[in-house]
Amino acid sequence: MSEYNFNQIEKKWQRYWEENQTFKATATSDKPKYYALDMFPYPSGAGLHVGHPLGYIASDIVSRYKRLKGFNVLHPMGFDAFGLPAEQYAIQTGQHPAITTEQNIKRYVEQLKNIGFSFDWEREIRTSEPNYYKWTQWIFMQLFNSYYNYSTDKAEPIDALVRVFELSGNEQVNAACDEDTPAFSSEDWNNFNEQQKSEMLLKYRLTYVAEAVVNWCPALGTVLANDEVVGGVSERGGYPVERKKMRQWMMRITAYAERLLQGLEDIDWPEPIKEMQRNWIGKSVGAELDFSIENAADKIKVFTTRIDTIFGVSFVVLAPEHELVEQITTDAQRAAVEEYVQVAKNRSERERMTDVKTVSGVFTGAYAVNPISGDKVQIWIADYVLAGYGTGAVMAVPGHDSRDYAFAKHFGLPIPQVVEGGNIEEEAYAGKEGKIINSGFLNGLEVKEAIKAGIAKAEELGVGKGRTQYRMRDAVFSRQRYWGEPVPVYFKDGVPHLIREEELPLELPKIDAYLPTETGEPPLGRAVDWKYDNQYEYELSTMPGWAGSSWYWYRYMDPQNDSAFADEDIIKYWRNVDLYIGGSEHATGHLLYSRFWNKFMYDLGLVVEQEPFKKLINQGMIQGRSNFVYRINGTNKYVSFGLKDQYETSQLHVDVNIVENDVLDLEAFKNWRAENADAEFILEDGKYICGVEIEKMSKSKYNVVNPDDIVDRQGADTLRMYEMFLGPLEQFKPWNTNGMDGVHKFLKKYWKLFFSKEGNLQVTDEQPTAEELKSLHKTIKKVEEDIERFSFNTSVSTFMICVNELTQLKCHKRAILEPLTVILSPYAPHITEELWEQLGHQESISYAGFPQWKEEYLVENTFEYPVSVNGKMRAKLTFALDAPREEIEKAVLAEEQVTKFFEGKAPKKIVYVPNKIINVVV
Repeated sequence: MSEYNFNQIEKKWQRYWEENQTFKATATSDKPKYYALDMFPYPSGAGLHVGHPLGYIASDIVSRYKRLKGFNVLHPMGFDAFGLPAEQYAIQTGQHPAITTEQNIKRYVEQLKNIGFSFDWEREIRTSEPNYYKWTQWIFMQLFNSYYNYSTDKAEPIDALVRVFELSGNEQVNAACDEDTPAFSSEDWNNFNEQQKSEMLLKYRLTYVAEAVVNWCPALGTVLANDEVVGGVSERGGYPVERKKMRQWMMRITAYAERLLQGLEDIDWPEPIKEMQRNWIGKSVGAELDFSIENAADKIKVFTTRIDTIFGVSFVVLAPEHELVEQITTDAQRAAVEEYVQVAKNRSERERMTDVKTVSGVFTGAYAVNPISGDKVQIWIADYVLAGYGTGAVMAVPGHDSRDYAFAKHFGLPIPQVVEGGNIEEEAYAGKEGKIINSGFLNGLEVKEAIKAGIAKAEELGVGKGRTQYRMRDAVFSRQRYWGEPVPVYFKDGVPHLIREEELPLELPKIDAYLPTETGEPPLGRAVDWKYDNQYEYELSTMPGWAGSSWYWYRYMDPQNDSAFADEDIIKYWRNVDLYIGGSEHATGHLLYSRFWNKFMYDLGLVVEQEPFKKLINQGMIQGRSNFVYRINGTNKYVSFGLKDQYETSQLHVDVNIVENDVLDLEAFKNWRAENADAEFILEDGKYICGVEIEKMSKSKYNVVNPDDIVDRQGADTLRMYEMFLGPLEQFKPWNTNGMDGVHKFLKKYWKLFFSKEGNLQVTDEQPTAEELKSLHKTIKKVEEDIERFSFNTSVSTFMICVNELTQLKCHKRAILEPLTVILSPYAPHITEELWEQLGHQESISYAGFPQWKEEYLVENTFEYPVSVNGKMRAKLTFALDAPREEIEKAVLAEEQVTKFFEGKAPKKIVYVPNKIINVVV
């Protein structure tokens, strides 16, 4: 086999792996475990482009390496199969989303197998399969039947809370609950009817139904999470999003806020991801104050971290959605307020938070009373205050807050300065216009002391209390769509009840169309005769996209189990994920929700680790290399890049697949689109040279490179090694198909070490030389260190250097080539499997055992001296480190490369510096 026939070799070994289940992980083992996981892909219709496999290749290298190191490796793959794209297609075509999803998954699996990943395909899972979402529904039921006990700092059964209510009411209960939960005695509780008890328990359950302000997208017909809205429009499709109050299922993630914060200290994650989660959770320590409203019984609750600025409050601002806006607004201001509320609700929270330039708001006509100073201040509404954060109200201190200052300046409101008594830090607006006012009993205190004194005073007066608050809100857990997990709930007298566990899974019913009903109900409202016990309405919303992906790593451990989401002993063995690779865009979505669900399951004793993912790596993006053509305006004539400045032109993207080394294939261009058929060209040096830019890889830019094409043309091993060679895993890097030639030539060169020109195996059993052993062992050492620190690009360079050295040494020795083949196998598994077989092995190389490097072969025992004549370097000679000086000088004077520069003269002296230089003076 003289030629490296990669197509034949790769198909052969992919069949072998599948038929022999080479990468099957055992449920438990005496071996140490290693769990490597890639973020759940959503199977889109476009399939994979060359940017997608980057993280998969990295995790596959680690998985193969760990198998060689003797680990029982779990390296699974599955699909996050519910989602909006399949449903949008269903709405347009009437085709069931399951059909599209199945087609897309089939395409993904085919592409992934072509790249040679060592996935245990027997464990493949899909969130849209009833035998999977049965357990998503089961976890939902456990959340519904639990509450969070702050005294024990964990989730506990709701039945235990009921027993407390029966004995002593809720006055001594320290639990996560709704803000408006009233106090009640045991007598009150025992006098409640069943409906009243159910409604009260909803205020404590970890998943509950509530009226919530949400991001409603009319075009998509569903609620979107905050991280799915960008710039006021939906991330998917770019449709307008408005803020709207709707009945939603919620997850009480706020109960876990502090534990989610503290848990970040125990995991090996990128610091930017940790910081994004810290900011999202947004812990603040401060005070909650009650501002009374003039001529009204209601009070406005305000949270502040700086109660020491209380004497500088000159107005109060409510969020436009605040529940008190409608009732406190005066008749004179009502029209202006209603108009403002209507505009504000169509801006997303993210847009309102980040827009620091726009100043807008409306006076309600009402006044509040400062609870400490007694001053009367105006109440305004403004969209820079959010209903979903804090209390939905702020006390404005324009003298010492930039946004309050801009607002006060714009509307001509007072901007008082508190006297400098130590209670106000040096801030941006100290010294601005406005009268200086006294800070009362806080004057002269340092900031921390002033805050403590302010809280104490508020508590003494009964107008406030110290409080720790989190910016994070409870998570919306509803989608008004069809293609999602049904919620295992029915409604009786308007109160939600769980179906029985033995009735799981509650499967999606058949419906006639995938649109909302004529009366505005979600698509499930179209289901005929779909009622619990033929009388009670099921929940018509489905679970959000993040439901199935918030626990999926446990199902991979035991995917066929029909009696539990995973066996207890199997969970104890695998514990959690050792390496998780995926995108940073999931920082405040999937990664946060997964940690929440994992901690909840830990509280119930269902799992053994508090954190799901020990180490996280965010792979960078492979960017597209776009090509451009230049059409002369008003014509169908295209001018080459170097000549374009001579004409008025328009720059147009062109398909990179009809461009090679930036040279356009003219005939292919004419055939690419009908309007190009009669195109004319102005060439330079007989070629049409395209322009180039590095951009995001996308279909709209025609710069998508299909990995199938690369595999067909140069092989999966070439693709795998090239993607690693591009640069550090975490960095963004541009794709350049032309750069693959170097990697492909390396694999051919490596292949030639094993075969003669005649195609015969030329591997010998000769003893290796010290130089050959040194080349091998420095490579083993470097590759092992690189994989352990996830630095894959430098390994590829190391392999190239080693093969070049062995080629120069004409090394064909088994003792060198066999271990080299093993350490290369995680990167290039197909070619190494073939050569392993050629070397006479019957079993897969996957379990061969990673060779150990030996220090003795890396110790330098020679030195290559630069030899100069009269100060000019003329040759390089190598001597043993312990060679005597006399022997070295004798050898130098006998070397013709040196003596020819003596010009017949006798040397005057030889300057010898051990392990540095030799200089002959003549």
